Amino acid sequence: MPTIIARHKVGDINAWLKGHQDRVGLFTKASSTFRTFQDVDNPNSVLLLIETDDPGALAAFVNDPANDAIKATHTVIDPITMATEVTL
Repeated sequence: MPTIIARHKVGDINAWLKGHQDRVGLFTKASSTFRTFQDVDNPNSVLLLIETDDPGALAAFVNDPANDAIKATHTVIDPITMATEVTL
């Protein structure tokens, strides 16, 4: 199962953290599980480690304008950068 790392900043870390259950509900559409991390140097920078069977569906979901209202509530600041593991 591919692992995706998604990173973005938030305007209010406390508001974003309170939205965790919302993200659990939303991310079940495109992932089996995710873990949340916070930048040690910038508390308003977060990272999600996401397990997904379909990285394309995850990217489409994350960038879907239908999710703009929830992103605003959670104070998500675009861009959301996504990375996948490189096989060497």
